[in-house]
This record gives sequence, structure tokens and C-alpha cells, in this order.
Amino acid sequence: MAKKSSEKEVAVEDKLRTLYNLQEKLSEVDKIKILRGELPLEVSDLDDEIAGLKTRVGKYESDLKEFEAAVTQQKQKIQDCTLKVEKYKEQLDNVRNNREYDHLSKEIEFETLEIELSEKRIKEFTQNVKTLKEQIETSHAYLTDRSADLAQKKEELDEIVSETKQQEEVLRDEIKGIEAEVEPRLLQAFKRIRKSARNGLAIVSIERGACGGCFNKIPPQKQMDIKLGKKILVCEYCGRIMVDTELINNVGFLSLD
Repeated sequence: MAKKSSEKEVAVEDKLRTLYNLQEKLSEVDKIKILRGELPLEVSDLDDEIAGLKTRVGKYESDLKEFEAAVTQQKQKIQDCTLKVEKYKEQLDNVRNNREYDHLSKEIEFETLEIELSEKRIKEFTQNVKTLKEQIETSHAYLTDRSADLAQKKEELDEIVSETKQQEEVLRDEIKGIEAEVEPRLLQAFKRIRKSARNGLAIVSIERGACGGCFNKIPPQKQMDIKLGKKILVCEYCGRIMVDTELINNVGFLSLD
């Protein structure tokens, strides 16, 4: 019961000021992320691309070994077939009848065709070997270039991270402290609005009678309610929480740029 009573004692004005303060800190973190730009994504993409290239080169090298082994196998087959042809030709000199002659002739013809087929396959496999070697050479050159790009991007990213790391850590500690002051349901709603907001602003001030987030006009009565700060109100168009400028002690609200 004491906890519920304590939550009720927190005025809406104080809740809005706390949310505004939280938004300021979160936007500072967003600025740091913008400073880093697309580098983290570029580094990740390059990592993936290089991993893919290495896999492709590995496949090429595996296929190359298979084709080289196939060439060796076909050359051995030619040697074996050649020996058989020579043996059959020697046997032709000692045939005793036409039947043996015809049988040996067919064997010689068969082995000769096998030699021709192996020679044809050797030409095909040799061409495949040549093509694969060219692909491997090209891929290695491209891999070297992309690896150099990755090293450069990582160096740039590490430099920016090192420059902003301490600032970001301080901000994140402050954010945790502020979040602890906000009731869970309100904090959850705030985070949900911020996640869907184009510029990450979940709470905005009234600018010239319009929502500071989507710039749609706010009815006069609602403007008055916001100025009084007695309840938390959201824009009916963009869903952002709205706050009166005077309520935040005339501190200039965050830029929408």
C-alpha cells in the first residue's frame, strides 16, 4: 500500500519533466549513433561478404582438386588401355581361327575408343581446371581488396567508438537512473511511442499551437489542458506525448532535425 501511495504522490508535471529529461538523454545517445553513421552496418555487411567469398573460394579449390584428380585418373586409364591394345595386337599374331581374331579385334577397338573418350575428358577437365584457377585468382584479388576495405572501416569505427564511448556510457548510466524514476506502465508506453517515432522523439512541446512532432494543429481546449499539466495527453495524429514549453522551465526542446 505504501508503494501505491508513493506513486500517486508524483505529480503529472513531475512525470512530464522526468520524461522530457529522459528524452534529452536518449536523443544525445541517438546523436552519437548518427555520428557513427552507417559504419556498423557497413562493417557487418563486409564481414558477411568476406565470409561468403571465402566459402566460394573454398568450393572452387575443392572442385579444382577434383578435376585435377580426374585428369590424372584419365591419363592412367589411357596408359592402361594402351598396354591392353599392345597386348591384344601381339596376340593377333598367334590367333588360331577367325573367332579369336574377331574377338581380339573388338577388344582393340573397344580399348581404342576408351582412349579417345579419356582424351576428350582430359580436354574438358583441363579446361575446367583453367577456368577454376582463373576464378580462384580473381576471387583472391577481390577478397584482398574487400579485406582491406573492412580493415579501414573497422579502424574508422573503432576511432569513433573510442571518442564517444565514455560519453555514451555516462549517458546510459543516467538513462537507467531516470528510467527507475518512471512508473513501469508509463515507461513502457514512452518506449513504444519512441520506437515508432521517425525521429525517436516520444515527447514533444507545443510549437505555435501545433504538435512539435507531426506539426498538426492542436485544438485550443487541448492546448489549455496541456498547459495546465494536470494529465498526460498525446497527439491524436502521431501519438506523441505533448508538453507545454513553460512546464519544462522554458528550456528549448530538442530539434527535430
